[in-house]
Amino acid sequence: QVQLVESGGGLVQAGGSLRLSCAASGRSISNYAMGWFRQALGKEREFVGSITRSSGRTSYADFVKGRFTISRDNAKNTVYLQMNSLKPEDTAVYYCAADRGTAQAMAVLTDCDYWGQGTQVTVSS
Repeated sequence: QVQLVESGGGLVQAGGSLRLSCAASGRSISNYAMGWFRQALGKEREFVGSITRSSGRTSYADFVKGRFTISRDNAKNTVYLQMNSLKPEDTAVYYCAADRGTAQAMAVLTDCDYWGQGTQVTVSS
C-alpha cells in the first residue's frame, strides 16, 4: 500500500505560482510512475502530467505545457508540481497518483493504483 498526501494548494491571483507536493509513505515511489490529475467543479477528472520512475522523463497535457513542471525526489519519497502563469481555468482539486504501469500510460488511464486526497487550487482573475 502507498499513502499519498498532497499539500501546497491555496488561493492565488492569475499569473501567480504555486508548488504542490505529494508526500508518499508505505512504499518507495521509486517503484511507481507518478502523476498529477485535476478535477474542476462539475467536470471530469483530467490528466495533468506524469513522471517516470527513475529517469525523470515527464509528459504533460497540452493545456499545461510550458507552465507546469513535475519533478520527483525519490530519496524524500515526494513528487512536486510547480505551477506557473496560473489561469482561472486552472482552478480545481489537484490529485497525486501512483501507478505500477508506465508514466506515458497514465495519460489515458481511467484509474491509477493509488490516489491522494487532493488539494484545492483556486486562481482568481
